[in-house]
Amino acid sequence: MTLWRLGYSARLLQTNNFRTAAANTSFPAAWTLLAQYSGIIPGLFEVVRKNRFFTMPDTVEDKADLKLYSPHPGVRGMTQLNREAFKRTVVVPVLKVKTEIVNTLLKSLKHVVLQRPGLKRVVEDPGDENSRFLILDPHKIPEFSLGESEQEVLNRLNVHPEVSKYNLELTYENFKSEEILRAVLPEGQEVTSGFSRVGHIAHLNLRDHQLPYRHLIGQVIIDKNPGITCVVNKTNIIDSTYRNFQMEVLAGESNLVTKGGSQGLLIWVTVAICVLYHSQTLIYYVDSTEESSRHIPKVKENNIAYELDFSKVYWNPRLSTEHSRIVELLKPGDVLFDVFAGVGPFAIPAAKKKCHVFANDLNPESYNWLLHNCKLNKVDDKIKAFNMDGRDFLLGPVREELSKELPLQKEEQKNSFHIVMNLPALAIEFLDAFRHLLVREPCGTAGLPTVHCYGFSKHENPAKDIQERAEASLGTSLDGRCSTYLVRNVAPNKEMLCISFQIPVDVLYKRPCPDEAKQASKRLCTSNEFSEEKFLS
Repeated sequence: MTLWRLGYSARLLQTNNFRTAAANTSFPAAWTLLAQYSGIIPGLFEVVRKNRFFTMPDTVEDKADLKLYSPHPGVRGMTQLNREAFKRTVVVPVLKVKTEIVNTLLKSLKHVVLQRPGLKRVVEDPGDENSRFLILDPHKIPEFSLGESEQEVLNRLNVHPEVSKYNLELTYENFKSEEILRAVLPEGQEVTSGFSRVGHIAHLNLRDHQLPYRHLIGQVIIDKNPGITCVVNKTNIIDSTYRNFQMEVLAGESNLVTKGGSQGLLIWVTVAICVLYHSQTLIYYVDSTEESSRHIPKVKENNIAYELDFSKVYWNPRLSTEHSRIVELLKPGDVLFDVFAGVGPFAIPAAKKKCHVFANDLNPESYNWLLHNCKLNKVDDKIKAFNMDGRDFLLGPVREELSKELPLQKEEQKNSFHIVMNLPALAIEFLDAFRHLLVREPCGTAGLPTVHCYGFSKHENPAKDIQERAEASLGTSLDGRCSTYLVRNVAPNKEMLCISFQIPVDVLYKRPCPDEAKQASKRLCTSNEFSEEKFLS
């Protein structure tokens, strides 16, 4: 069963996509994707597919503003931000209004009043201290002539309907970020203004033609987005065991590096395995190539607080809904095995729900912060943490726990076992670890574990693709025994999906041979061996 088409499209309209201008909406791109994934209802939409996702959308106002509200043409090609160069004087319509009725008139004419960032809609009349000028939007007052509805409002308030011309000076503060970048970058080239944000960091993935302007782009993002104090850009591909790649600080004083780090400092970023594309990026946290200062921000997701070191671990703000979806499937008393747990966005909410949790991560820093967040959220007695390779975790602690608990399950048993495998680029390759994981006579179908495995797909039918790959790894068919859920669109023609299924009996169990040697159990590094005092020192 495929669940993702309309469900994902509807959720897309509520996605928190950070952009350089909060005033703009993401609906044009959202409706394009809605049309793309609404093939289940033929003829519902006819929309041309865009070649980019989650970039700053064009709106009717944007197109109308291109000439009147463009910065001074002299800024074209600027690579170092000079805010004074953006000044420009434009002619706009105004109404002369008595001071005492200004507020009333503002409410009545709000649909034609000029709306610009940081711009006053009412200015003083230098020739009459008892009057004010109400600035109108020239695009809504064609030829400086009021419409009938506006004239009716003015007649009711005894305001003279004459529209005058006014020289309005626009400065850098009055321009939207996409207007600034469109004016600076070479004409006709794509303007990247989408980014991902966690806390004070904005993460970009700039294209080659934008790199000469990267520091200016970073500073504009900081200027136009309160709370952003650091902007970084990816500079190379993932190339190490812990998925490190280089990043460059584009603007702002990063508090993730030692004091005195330069603006152009190249820094390492540790990330979970994934592929970045254009502005559809996640936030990856910065690890200086020099000794970094300790910076421990607190993030909140689904009413649960997490602390993490930006220099060591990865956090994905766009998976909040998916974390919540999986946790909602769990009931108190259920058992959760989180194979690639990170800092605990699945494990900790599950423990809060009174589930028994076994959480693992190969990255020692993620493991350490997992333990820290367990204590922070007072669930350290409900989570057993491991620092192992995912396959070793499945063949060790998961096998041991299932071998112990499944024989005790009864058909009417209410508690369930769930295995979450959130490493989209590789997780499907780990599914073969379930083949004959348990060597014993099958205990029936009661309590068979449910796997939630994540993967990427570029296939024209991603649900079919991920199911076939899972079947190949498991060595059995999942027809009629699995569901596929679209988590998010990662890039054009690339989806992240979750396939959920109960492990079939013939896959999970292997009938024992009398002379079969017992496998030696591996020593496990668990949370009992970890000292938080040592970690935080």
